Amino acid sequence: MNYQQYRPSGFRVLPPVVKNLLIINALFFLATIAFQKVYNIDLTDYLGLHYFGAEKFSPYQFITYMFMHASFSHILFNMFALWMFGNVLENYWGPKRFLIYFIVTGIGAALVHYIVFYFEISPVLSAINDFLNDPSNEKIHAFINSSNMKIGSYEIQNHFNEFVRDYNIAINQNPERAIQIAVNFMLQYRIDFLNAPVVIGASGAVFGILLAFGMMFPNAMLYIFFAIPMKAKYFVIIYGAIELFSGFYDTTSNVAHFAHLGGMIFGYFLIIYWKKHK
Repeated sequence: MNYQQYRPSGFRVLPPVVKNLLIINALFFLATIAFQKVYNIDLTDYLGLHYFGAEKFSPYQFITYMFMHASFSHILFNMFALWMFGNVLENYWGPKRFLIYFIVTGIGAALVHYIVFYFEISPVLSAINDFLNDPSNEKIHAFINSSNMKIGSYEIQNHFNEFVRDYNIAINQNPERAIQIAVNFMLQYRIDFLNAPVVIGASGAVFGILLAFGMMFPNAMLYIFFAIPMKAKYFVIIYGAIELFSGFYDTTSNVAHFAHLGGMIFGYFLIIYWKKHK
């Protein structure tokens, strides 16, 4: 299959898929603000991507999460990169192939992020299950005082406060009731803990697009901070290395570094597949 057949008859500064992706992202961003202010509804909770094992997870979130953004700077950076690199790729590949690439890398980014996340939360889930299999006052105290107890959302904080109040009253009056309160809390904590993380943004797909640009046009010159010239292939390698390093060592921010890497990984293998099946 020849790439040439995917090229449009003329170069467009704003080709159709990129244009519609920009519009959809802008509409989702405005809707998020409007629903929050008018109805006090957080669309992120419905359209952002929750963990696979969470009660709030729905399969459609694999698509909708790519159109949700946390702030103006978040959407501005992603949309600028989408336009800057995406318009070149869509003109080169054509709309159909570019849209497939965008969706595949976006979904791939989410998969990689939550696969890594699974291994990160396994100790917490193991500790919860260990308590539920053999509940005791000693184990609930040990869990609460360990690093496994994470207050990551309003729901967790609220339920924890209720637990502390009820448990402290029951422990002196009815120890068996105290154990049941602890069990109920841990069951609710597992639900809240899995519901808390949510991924939003087109960053995974954008990093996939950046990877594709570097592979398709490796010697194209990019100007870092509009001043420092660098070939696209080196820019992609350096950026990928930074994301890999940050994924392991930047554990305090809310940036999904492994999602960025996931978009690049899925993009790489998709491009290799296309090249072998021309």
